[in-house]
Amino acid sequence: MHAETASLPGSPERPNEDWAASALAVSGQGGAVVTLDGVTPPPYEVGCVHPVPWFTARLGGALTELSASRADLTLAEILAEAIRRTADAHRDSCDLSHVRTPQATVVLARWDAESVEYLVLSDSVLLLESPAGAVRAVVDDRLDRVPEDVLRSFAATDRLRNAEGGFFTAAADPGVAARAVTGTVPRAEVRAVAALTDGASRWVDLFGEGDWADCFGVLRKEGPRGLLARVRDLEERHAEAGGVRRWKRHDDATTVYAEL
Repeated sequence: MHAETASLPGSPERPNEDWAASALAVSGQGGAVVTLDGVTPPPYEVGCVHPVPWFTARLGGALTELSASRADLTLAEILAEAIRRTADAHRDSCDLSHVRTPQATVVLARWDAESVEYLVLSDSVLLLESPAGAVRAVVDDRLDRVPEDVLRSFAATDRLRNAEGGFFTAAADPGVAARAVTGTVPRAEVRAVAALTDGASRWVDLFGEGDWADCFGVLRKEGPRGLLARVRDLEERHAEAGGVRRWKRHDDATTVYAEL
């Protein structure tokens, strides 16, 4: 296993709310990748005294430990347990029922000698590369189905957050794990994986510099740092040309690349 990780904050004035890790399995026969994108809270009280980086570090740490050590649990079961542990860590001090209680998108991948398991919740992306170089993107597109005018309103977005007919993130309810996109493929069909938060996947889905296979080619040649540098360059060039197409000029951007 060879793994590389790179992460950039959206602004030097704010902490990076992404979180990522890779780990070898305790069996020595496989490994795991974990990537989270913390959801930036609105400028009003959300019932929690903890910042988003506290939440993503707690949740990410639990996911990494469980993914590497509990081969008897599915990734959905691991996500449910990690959410439960994290919620228990601040249940007594915070209002976990608030719709904006700290939360994050999730990408998990885990492999052993026989198979590769995956889980994606919300708008981060997992890429699976075959030995022949074909690339499959595993996505949860429910947030993409929300109209752009709805996403411009905190109140309108919150009505669809972790709600039937809307979209789902990892917050305080372990039951959300059942909503994740999950699957398993034979290990022989995957030679490398990559997890990207939406700040990194902009190279494809916002700026259209190439498809997911092209993106994987950049990762293989230049590594995660190279991809993130390309994204930042595109953001600057589009801003200078007056062509920024999202409300954030820069977003926290994280990529994990692992050759199995």
